[in-house]
Amino acid sequence: MLLVEEWRRAVDVLTSSATEFSGMEDKILPILKFSFDSLDGEMTKSCFLYCSLFPEDGLIDKERLIEYWIGEGFIDEKKGRERAMDQGYGILGTLVRACLLLVEEIRYAAEEYVKMHDVVREMAMWIASDLGKNKERCIVQARAGIREIPKVKNWKDVRRISLMANDIQIISESPDCPELTTLILRENRSLEEISDGFFQSMPKLLVLDLSDCILSGFRMDMCNLVSLRYLNLSHTSISELPFGLEQLKMLIHLNLESTKCLESLEGISGLSSLRTLKLLGCGVRLDMSLMKELQLLQHIEYVSVNISSSTLVGATLFDDPRMGRCIQRVWIDEKEPVKVLVLPSLDGLCELFIFSCEMLEEIKMEKTPWNKTVTSPCFSNLTQVIIAYCHGLKDLTWLLFAPNLAHLRVTDSVQLEDIISKEKAESVLENNIIPFQKLEKLVLYELPELKSIYWNALPFQRLRHLIIRGNRCPKLRKLPLNSESVFDVEKLVIRCFDREWMERVEWEDEATRLRFLPLCTTHMMF
Repeated sequence: MLLVEEWRRAVDVLTSSATEFSGMEDKILPILKFSFDSLDGEMTKSCFLYCSLFPEDGLIDKERLIEYWIGEGFIDEKKGRERAMDQGYGILGTLVRACLLLVEEIRYAAEEYVKMHDVVREMAMWIASDLGKNKERCIVQARAGIREIPKVKNWKDVRRISLMANDIQIISESPDCPELTTLILRENRSLEEISDGFFQSMPKLLVLDLSDCILSGFRMDMCNLVSLRYLNLSHTSISELPFGLEQLKMLIHLNLESTKCLESLEGISGLSSLRTLKLLGCGVRLDMSLMKELQLLQHIEYVSVNISSSTLVGATLFDDPRMGRCIQRVWIDEKEPVKVLVLPSLDGLCELFIFSCEMLEEIKMEKTPWNKTVTSPCFSNLTQVIIAYCHGLKDLTWLLFAPNLAHLRVTDSVQLEDIISKEKAESVLENNIIPFQKLEKLVLYELPELKSIYWNALPFQRLRHLIIRGNRCPKLRKLPLNSESVFDVEKLVIRCFDREWMERVEWEDEATRLRFLPLCTTHMMF
């Protein structure tokens, strides 16, 4: 087995001179294959080879990649989505430590990415094609600029197809693909139509990704995809669900996020194996009718959904504790104006987005049948909150009930005065809770009335990014910091974009100023 240092050196050499190797397939790839052969277990090897389906130098979203792996059956989901995802992240860690994948950090991005070095990708494609003997086993032309489905000598031998990020507009073929398990057509942004016969002869298809295509003006027929486990139709213009969708009894993952033209989810309760249902940004909002459909999904574990703020007024949507655990990602916006938003204390909620509730003045907590108290933290899994264009809000004191919050972004709310109101906090808390102990990133701008984040200095043990557009938050004079705030302070980045505002900041004392002022920058990169 190559030592890590030797492997890194090999990658560096190949990076600079890969095109000069005339004997790549005969000499170089067999040597690099030692690192692949040293991976522990067939599952890890299969997961690695799957990464070659992505474009050369392309970023690979970790979460989506793991969901592909689960769809293909490399990772068993029967013990739960969370456990399967954790196992997937463990495999990614193994591949990174083996230098077969590289971690790619995108500043301020919510998603996490890896990428595959060009030469490592070449090796993976070579191994996947039986060491070059069967190059049509995996058809990979990702980001290749093609405008039509490539010609294939024998469709019956094809196992996986990746044509993502191309310029295909119409698919009229009806290939016979009895062994095909993965078909990725995502990011063909001009793809409008797929023929009725295209999916007729793919009985073993497990993973189908059609996200970020147009797909408008017709209804796809998927009734023959009897083995399908993963289906992604997000960011498409479909107005109705594919014909035969309710017959996909093996389907465990359905992504319909940002399908704004979708008018109905009728029949979705027939997907008896479904575990993950993503509806954020979908044209159908959560109401009692949809909730009843969701409750019929016996294996459902993860739901993302849109809710109208008016739907939460006086509603009993969340009487079922099982659904309270399943709904993990929520977008709330305003269909009809409300002044008070009553948040249900959803045990499973991880991410919350509240947008364009312009008449909203207050956010309160709701007691639920399984959580009858609101004097102790009840959003224990909530890690990300984004609030924007809520011009009537005065404070966000309810965030005291989110002890594990990691990312908070508040923008474009012209009446907001406090993030945590001292008066309200003292009136609702029996015990003194220190907020934001796990906060990693805080973003504030376009808040002209904001005066206070918190009235005392906070530990902020994990804070890494503090981003304040000072000229857009002119009344914010003091930050909740002292000379002991922020562990590993040298890793903290403070961006304020306005030197005059930064010079007016009132520090707790001179030690605090000396600790944090050198970290402040007015650099406009964001």
